[in-house]
Amino acid sequence: MNHKIDPPKIADPLSLPVQQVFSLESKEEFSLCAISDTFIEYQEASKVSFDKVLFKNVTITESSLRAVELTDVIFENCDLSNVDFSEAFIHRTEFKLCKMIGTDFTRARFQNVRVTDCIGDFASFRLGNFKQTAFENSSLNSADFYQASFNKMSFSVCKIDQAVMAGSKLRDIDLSDCEFSGLNVDIEDLPGCIISADQAASFAGLLGLVIK
Repeated sequence: MNHKIDPPKIADPLSLPVQQVFSLESKEEFSLCAISDTFIEYQEASKVSFDKVLFKNVTITESSLRAVELTDVIFENCDLSNVDFSEAFIHRTEFKLCKMIGTDFTRARFQNVRVTDCIGDFASFRLGNFKQTAFENSSLNSADFYQASFNKMSFSVCKIDQAVMAGSKLRDIDLSDCEFSGLNVDIEDLPGCIISADQAASFAGLLGLVIK
């Protein structure tokens, strides 16, 4: 099910002035700039704010950016693997062609967020709050959505094998074009979830059914 998602309010991302960033301080603010072709390493800062910022070809490693605030932000071809973004506030933000393997978004709030052509295997979204968020053509194998709140949330053509969705209500969540052999879900959360006929066998065991 497709929902309207407001895009980042950046009139012309390519016209943003480039800003060199190698270190981050807690509560530091960045606005109306492009951060590109750089490595940001070994940083620990909280409540850093990015407003109308383009990240392009940026790698962030061995870093903790808890409670980061992202508003009107674009990440393009970035590697954010294993970064601690727990308790982040992410609004009108796009992730495109990014690596987010093992990235920690625990208790993060997503609103008007689009994740396209990304690799987010083993990422943690547990206890997250999702509103008007779309994952598209992305790999989320073994990703953790434990007890996440879904409101106008969609997965389209995603790989979600062995993803954890236990404790997350799946009503109106359409998984019919996603690829998986099994999911970690609770029976009571399944009513209203949309799946294909071929996928039904994956859930039969949860219901105590035997398919011959």
